[in-house]
Amino acid sequence: MIDPVRELKIRAELLHKRLASNDPQALSRLRALPELVRADEAALAAAVPGIRRKHCLAVVARECGFSSWERARLALAGEPGAPELGALLYGRDAGVLHHWFPTYDEARAHLEALPQAPRGYLLTYKRHFFVADRAFVASLGLDPDDPDWRAIGWDWARPADLAARSRLYAKRLAATRGTA
Repeated sequence: MIDPVRELKIRAELLHKRLASNDPQALSRLRALPELVRADEAALAAAVPGIRRKHCLAVVARECGFSSWERARLALAGEPGAPELGALLYGRDAGVLHHWFPTYDEARAHLEALPQAPRGYLLTYKRHFFVADRAFVASLGLDPDDPDWRAIGWDWARPADLAARSRLYAKRLAATRGTA
């Protein structure tokens, strides 16, 4: 399994190459950058000569819900105290309800109040917390029975094992391959 930081670096490299060939889809991805969010097609094309790898890293980080490459790198590498955890766990499947919480403590209390089976999963979306079920985890392309869930204590926000969360990040990124 590829390291999640390396995965994003590869995605940035591929984006950079696609930009050099004036790929229209790659050009539109540049709108993830704050300075190009409102750019039209001509402005995007004009920006390409000034685009460096650092810009492509910022694009792929933003596509994963991080505010910067550095913040993505910290979270994906499993650094303790990463300032944000991105939006990779956000599913776009309509009709699925989750229990959302403004604070970690409320989400954790809800998780602990659930019966052991079926276990809930305390997940994050940017700076928010929600508890989801097995079906939601599976819809993300993750195995709800993966031993890494037990290793992190079913708690993405404050995992018992940072390396296990990093492995789950890698699995989630692998599940999104081809969609970014």
